[in-house]
Amino acid sequence: MPTTTLLVIPAYCEAGRVGDVVRKVRRQGLGVDVLVVDDGSPDGTADEARAAGARVVRHEFNLGYGAALHTGYCWAFRNDYDRVMQMDADGQHDPSMLPRLLDALDQGADIALGSRYLTGDAPRSSFARRVGTAMFAWIASKWIGSRITDPTSGFQGLSRNALHATVNDAFPEDYPDTDVLVEHHRRGLVVREVPVVMHERVGGLSMHRGARIAYYGYKMLLTLLLLPVRRATPLRRHDSVARLT
Repeated sequence: MPTTTLLVIPAYCEAGRVGDVVRKVRRQGLGVDVLVVDDGSPDGTADEARAAGARVVRHEFNLGYGAALHTGYCWAFRNDYDRVMQMDADGQHDPSMLPRLLDALDQGADIALGSRYLTGDAPRSSFARRVGTAMFAWIASKWIGSRITDPTSGFQGLSRNALHATVNDAFPEDYPDTDVLVEHHRRGLVVREVPVVMHERVGGLSMHRGARIAYYGYKMLLTLLLLPVRRATPLRRHDSVARLT
């Protein structure tokens, strides 16, 4: 039977970490294909991921976390995968938790959202990050109508329907999380949180640091406020990027 699940790992400057992540995933024996999207790293991220057994797609330039995810989604769409998993390359996401996300998809979820806050043992984070997470968790919960505790989690599983909803030209290129979850809900997709174990970063730099936290908060609030009135641009075809042959 061909593999129907793809695990997408976006990575930027994760040499020294991404290889271990890929090997730990493969040791789980889940039968999933692993795709590392190297977002223009100037180090050996791509070579290390390839040596560990992953397929690698590489951006020539650093385009952002959301762009790397979108590349993975489009690759999955073009190659007819039924569902997509996603996790980070920095060691925060525990590969042994992947079966929990797969089980949630098997039970009817369209988006299985891994939450570090449902286990009662979340890794340390900055005060600003905690405040931001709590605020956007409240907003997401109000929009979706059920409790969401970890809207910024990049540890997720997506059904085929959710994959179809992401392969469009309007997907955020920088910080896709709370706004994307709300859009999924508005399309009638089922968002379900799953308790997962997460760890502190093994090394490298978080994209949520310094002034980036303030920009993230501003951008996400503005995006959420505009969601009710946003419309697709008439200047380009829907899904033109994802459907290139």
